[in-house]
Amino acid sequence: MNLVQITPGAGGMYCGNCFRDNALVAALRRQGHDALMVPLYLPMTLDEASTRGDTPTFFGGINVYLSQQSAAYRRAPAWLRRWFDAPALLRWAAGKAAKTRAADVGALNLSMLRGESGNQARELEDLVAWLKNLPKPDAVFLSNALLVGFARRLREALGTRVVVFLQSEEAFLDAIPEPWGSRSWLTLAERARDVDGWIAPSRFFADRMGARLGLPPDRVRVVPNGINLEGYDVLPPRPPLVPGGPVTLGFFARQCHDKGLDLVVDAFVALRRGGAFPNLRLRVGGGCGPTDEPFVAEQKSKLAKAGLADAAAFHPNLSRQEKILFYAACDVLSVPARPGEAFGLYVIESLAAGTPLVQPTFGTFPELLEATGGGVLCGAHDPEAIAGALRPLLEHPERLRELGEAGRRAVFDRYTDDAMARGVLAALATLPANAGRRA
Repeated sequence: MNLVQITPGAGGMYCGNCFRDNALVAALRRQGHDALMVPLYLPMTLDEASTRGDTPTFFGGINVYLSQQSAAYRRAPAWLRRWFDAPALLRWAAGKAAKTRAADVGALNLSMLRGESGNQARELEDLVAWLKNLPKPDAVFLSNALLVGFARRLREALGTRVVVFLQSEEAFLDAIPEPWGSRSWLTLAERARDVDGWIAPSRFFADRMGARLGLPPDRVRVVPNGINLEGYDVLPPRPPLVPGGPVTLGFFARQCHDKGLDLVVDAFVALRRGGAFPNLRLRVGGGCGPTDEPFVAEQKSKLAKAGLADAAAFHPNLSRQEKILFYAACDVLSVPARPGEAFGLYVIESLAAGTPLVQPTFGTFPELLEATGGGVLCGAHDPEAIAGALRPLLEHPERLRELGEAGRRAVFDRYTDDAMARGVLAALATLPANAGRRA
């Protein structure tokens, strides 16, 4: 099949959607399909080889911003717009993107959702014109629902199916202040009618977004995210743990309030203060941008005041190989994310390394841990509940190894990038081949 994946770059920040889409395109190619990665906005920061090739970046971040701010700029000459899309300038803009918040982009987000009626209509036509010069795709995949404004023009111009992935849009949209937040939700629900099919990474998020957008249940397919297992497959067997011996609690996600880093730090402090686990250590990894640094400094100060600064280590912005080794160096992981996670790629990454998790009874975590057998649940967003769930595992650490091994088997069996690609193709097969031609 001939397939197109359209994915926004997040500049200098790691982005779970970018990881998933890049892995999907690579897996589709291995399975014999022609899959094209089309980047938007800014360069993608990845921890493995990019599938982009020499495809240009559309909706360059600088042009998108200027088109939003100035009606005159929307009529700017093409040479000027091309100049602002220069890779060097987009890399510069990427350094600023880490400071962008949902609260600051309400009007821009609404404009993008309006597609051909929005302030970025010219950018959309540039993308459509470029795609029309290529062989007709069997389907176009949009990385998330915030790109739904593209669907109408893509279907009209290309006569193909448009499928949208659902992935954590809810938390972003809910963070947009009024009146932009409610207007964005209404526009998204209206534009959802232009989409042929939807793919969610979990039943939890399929039901959640289906209800908020008024989507018929048969329009939303569930295909779990998958990862490339290269590097995980060569990890050596884990040594046994003994009660009272060294054990490491880990956290790996963006080092911010939303992902619950403060809750893990508080749980760690509570466990160490109890005196029963003097050899417990904390390792913190994951993305850390300029806006995250003050929050991380607060957590380090908290550890220092508890006399535990030397028992904790922070490892921001790791490479792929460093990330795999990070997971393998942890004996148990916890990422008590506050928003209802659509999936949580760190869950299957951790399990691929044989590291089990303690997660809140919230979002997709009950679904994932039940499916993999790779962890235990605790009360949501409560350090004492996290510590309470960890305590029996630390007292009987052989259970950590049992959970980790069960989770690792499940990931290697059902949560690979190849399994994800097969699931996406199966979902696509349920759509009529001429779906994109509907009015």
